[in-house]
Amino acid sequence: MRYFIKKYKAFGIGAVLLAIVVMCLEWISIIKFPKGATLEIISIVGFWWLVTSFALYHFNYLKKEKIFVIKVVVLFIIAFLIFGTDNYLNVPDHPIFIFSIVIFWLGVVYLFFPKFFTKYKILIFITYGLALCYFLFLRLDENYLNLYQQKAINLLVFPVPVLFFIWAHEQWKWFNNLKSEKAKAELELLKTQVNPHFLFNTLNNLYALTVKHSEKAPEVVVKLSDMMRYTIYEGKNDRVSIAEEISYMKNYMALHKIRHHKNVSLKFDHNTLPNDEVAPLLFIILLENAFKHGVEKLTNDAFITMTLNSSKKDIHFSITNNYDSSVKQNDKGIGLENLKRRLDLIYPDLYELIINKTPTTYNVELIINK
Repeated sequence: MRYFIKKYKAFGIGAVLLAIVVMCLEWISIIKFPKGATLEIISIVGFWWLVTSFALYHFNYLKKEKIFVIKVVVLFIIAFLIFGTDNYLNVPDHPIFIFSIVIFWLGVVYLFFPKFFTKYKILIFITYGLALCYFLFLRLDENYLNLYQQKAINLLVFPVPVLFFIWAHEQWKWFNNLKSEKAKAELELLKTQVNPHFLFNTLNNLYALTVKHSEKAPEVVVKLSDMMRYTIYEGKNDRVSIAEEISYMKNYMALHKIRHHKNVSLKFDHNTLPNDEVAPLLFIILLENAFKHGVEKLTNDAFITMTLNSSKKDIHFSITNNYDSSVKQNDKGIGLENLKRRLDLIYPDLYELIINKTPTTYNVELIINK
């Protein structure tokens, strides 16, 4: 509690300072609070309290931005002069006073939201210009005095919610763009984590064969080349054809078949629509895990069974492998967590990742809704 009070004490000091200034200005008759306008008074006082408090809260920052502070001080001195002149003239809603107030608030918007003001300055000037023209027309023509008294406040308040809505829409677009850019940056990072991981495994395969001077080494080089081409050139795309993903996984299995001399049963059934597309390098993560935690840990009867089917409704990938439960799995790797994060970014609320584990088998199903 003490930390909270210390951190936000500027808002308490701002309230005290504002109360002193308001009482002084009311005492010298520069401002007057109309009776029955409680909501209006609360809104105005609340606004100035926030302005004063934020100025105190960011005092160290404002000390560095002296030119900006000077502009703000000059602007508010002009505001006091405007209110003082209006009080001296003693003419309700004097056109000069109304015009000056509009200019003042435009100055506030320009100082605090320069990019927004520059981008929409034409719209701002047209909106307020039309409002002021209509205001002057009603104010100066005695025939419309009753209508003026009914519409005067609305005329000057109307542009505010319009401009606020535009500003809020700009902030919404900025926030969404920021989230999108963040997601893209994170996705690229995840992809860079995937690709070196594949390279590491396939180079291990090639190393094992070259040490033994195997005649299968050239075949591995070709398949490795195809895999690297895919990860470098196709892996950077948002979508690839399922046929390319299938070819990539077949190359991966072929590399492992060449590497392992033990009997490994690999079965891959697929039935997909010709034009189906999917994000690259999704299924291969599950296949890699099946080899890493299943085939490589077993001495006999290792198997991997995969199915990949697609329809107009969804894409359904299933992979099952057996494993040795007595072997402790110390290294979980980045694979599954990486896959989940990528799916969250690419297919938010459009996928299901189901894991079924028994004492001897491990099954993962990935369903992507279209």
